[in-house]
Amino acid sequence: MHSELIVIRGGGDLASGVALRLRRVGFPVLILELPQPLAVRRTVSFAEAVYEGAWAVEGVTARVVSADQLQVVMEAGEIPVLVDPNANVLSNAFLTNPRTTIVIDGRLLKREPAPLPIRPLLHIGLGPGFVASVNCDAVIETRRSHTLGRVYWEGSAQADSGQPEGDPQRILRAPADGNVIPRAQIGDHIEPGQVIAEMKIPEGSLPIPSPFAGVLRGLIHQSAAVPQGMKIGDVDARNDSSACWLVSDKALSIGGGVLEAVLSRLGLSA
Repeated sequence: MHSELIVIRGGGDLASGVALRLRRVGFPVLILELPQPLAVRRTVSFAEAVYEGAWAVEGVTARVVSADQLQVVMEAGEIPVLVDPNANVLSNAFLTNPRTTIVIDGRLLKREPAPLPIRPLLHIGLGPGFVASVNCDAVIETRRSHTLGRVYWEGSAQADSGQPEGDPQRILRAPADGNVIPRAQIGDHIEPGQVIAEMKIPEGSLPIPSPFAGVLRGLIHQSAAVPQGMKIGDVDARNDSSACWLVSDKALSIGGGVLEAVLSRLGLSA
């Protein structure tokens, strides 16, 4: 087990792919999340532990904890998930040490982040909004292209295009502010026009139909209040339900880039 602590801000599917790769090579990992996580691909997101108490992704278990339980859960070989959206744990000298703490921002905010309360050993940002040597030490490319997963020690990742990758119809968005009430489960086969979920609003509910046939790949948790236009679901036309339980190639590629950056900084890459 490595002595450095990896703190990952965000437990969505891409951040979870990063956490999985780092945990599998022996790094202790801590995930920081919102009180109501907004992950869509919940079956492969450690953020789901906030709702379920514990959640496993590809054989690795994450468990929601209080600050005084961090060490016990890590010693048990699990990933602790702490509800701490402002990363206050980084200011707690009893829990984290700036000289041995590596921070990875996997929230994918796509805008410049607020400064960290400490200067960690290494600060890695995923995707747009981060500029290496300005507001972090290294940036990992998150956009699908020949540069996906690459590490930038200077400059930034590709700018946010504002468009989803692949067929834009696959993305389900909230038709209004409110909560999503599921009418199908992740992994279900879906027919065109089938109501996948309903949006609960004060006046009643709005149906959310599937744009085409496929598998429901992701759907936001019904406890999360979401604004109009936010991504709430994902339909996969490839119709392979087994993929709903596997970390994506994109997440693994980004995780590989993070691992490269971490080992390079620690002098372990040779």
